[in-house]
Amino acid sequence: MNGLERWRAGVRWVLAAAFFIAGVAHLRSPEPFLAITPEWVPMPRAIILFTGVCEILGAIGLLIPRLRRFAGIMLALYAVCVFPANIHHAIEGIAIGGTALGWGYHLPRLAFQPVIVWLALFAGGVIDWPFAMRPNRES
Repeated sequence: MNGLERWRAGVRWVLAAAFFIAGVAHLRSPEPFLAITPEWVPMPRAIILFTGVCEILGAIGLLIPRLRRFAGIMLALYAVCVFPANIHHAIEGIAIGGTALGWGYHLPRLAFQPVIVWLALFAGGVIDWPFAMRPNRES
């Protein structure tokens, strides 16, 4: 295993752990996630529970070689889909557990969301960028 693949494996394990923990949190304590869900989201409780299941399945999928690529793509799409909740949380200044987080939290959190998308794609073996360019695959 070369250096890039070792690094990818490390990222994969960290990301899988993070998504797994977040998924369990969605299932065990959906209230904070409900609080930041925009009003236009239909059936918010069901969506929160569904997203928790998606995170857990995605985390497991990252660790199964034949599912890894699909899991990486789906987790990247998931990160894009939940971004409106992060924006809503920031703009509305929604307090979670009685604590309102300021822009010192929200700005880095919002800026990190594209990194999460990239990490999911990288961990899933979908992209190598910027570390290496894959040869052009023509059918």
